[in-house]
Amino acid sequence: MNTQTRPWEMLAAIVLFAAITPTILMTAPAVAAQLASQWQLSPSHIGDLFSVELGAMSLATLPALWWLKRVNWRLAALVAGVLFIVANLLSTGAETYTDLLLARFVSALAGGSLMIICLASAATTANPSRVYGLWVMGQLVVGAVGLAVLPGLFERYGLNACYLILAGLMTVLLPLVRGFPSGSPAPEATNILSAPGSRWRAALGIGAILAFYISLGGVWTFIGALATSAGISPQQSGEVLAIATVMGIAGAASVSLIGARLPRAVLLLMGYALMAAAVLLLLGQPALLRFALAALLFKFTWTFVLPLILACLADLDHSGKLMNASNLVIGGGLAIGPAIAGRLIEASGGFTALLIGGAVITLVSLVMILGSRPPLPAELEPV
Repeated sequence: MNTQTRPWEMLAAIVLFAAITPTILMTAPAVAAQLASQWQLSPSHIGDLFSVELGAMSLATLPALWWLKRVNWRLAALVAGVLFIVANLLSTGAETYTDLLLARFVSALAGGSLMIICLASAATTANPSRVYGLWVMGQLVVGAVGLAVLPGLFERYGLNACYLILAGLMTVLLPLVRGFPSGSPAPEATNILSAPGSRWRAALGIGAILAFYISLGGVWTFIGALATSAGISPQQSGEVLAIATVMGIAGAASVSLIGARLPRAVLLLMGYALMAAAVLLLLGQPALLRFALAALLFKFTWTFVLPLILACLADLDHSGKLMNASNLVIGGGLAIGPAIAGRLIEASGGFTALLIGGAVITLVSLVMILGSRPPLPAELEPV
């Protein structure tokens, strides 16, 4: 079922489609500010709109349970891309909040479907950790560029500039759908899920990514509030977090450059340990220098570890099922993390419980992902 495609075409399709589809979420601060000023939306309405986008991207997992094994991935990507274009064009013509909400739901559902194809396609490559590193890096680069460029475009052209750019970029990218595999590889050749104990390993892998995102979502959501409580000005913390975006790009790039040169277990241990250390550095009332070190290290290790986790899941199953499930779990973790963190902060009256809990959950994720690895994983040559 999986016809041959040139490696560079597949890599370009995976990285570019995955970079464009979550643009609204990656540039949320700029988009939210424009929604407030142009549409006069309340914070609750803005929050609902972004929740719908995130929820729809995650919910794309459910229909994918059916079509991943039955529909040609190239055709599915083409349909999702066209739907993404139409939804963004409809967003420019939305006259009511309900119209905009519906258009953004459809756009995010199409984007989530494309993201699933990107994740599943990366799992079929010979060096998935390198590909997932580029997958993360592409999203971060687009987010950084968007945050720098969109405010100026909004000032001149309004919110529609963003939706038109997204529709235009997707139109340009559509020919790249031929770079995707036509479907998952033959299960008898690549699927390890039939081996003894493999379902437990798959469950541990999915649990690891859920724990990772719960910790990540909880700490990162409130890192600005933590800086304020420590007496760091919003301008100073904002500058630190802007630089942290660059560190995030560096983290993903590092994994892509290292590839299969070092054992993945060593990289996982190093990345997770540094991530937990970064969380603990935020304890107490960190001065600006310690806060900056913690924030930069946290963002670097976050994007360093994520591709490695996804590559571990890819080792277990190349059919796309686990990668599809990871799309839902990522959205769930991003929703659960801030909800738990907010309640911990309110209950304890500070950030100590959140930070200790975040470090513990990070280490739990490490134990789970190491436990999910097959006893004798097949070492594959890089693309």
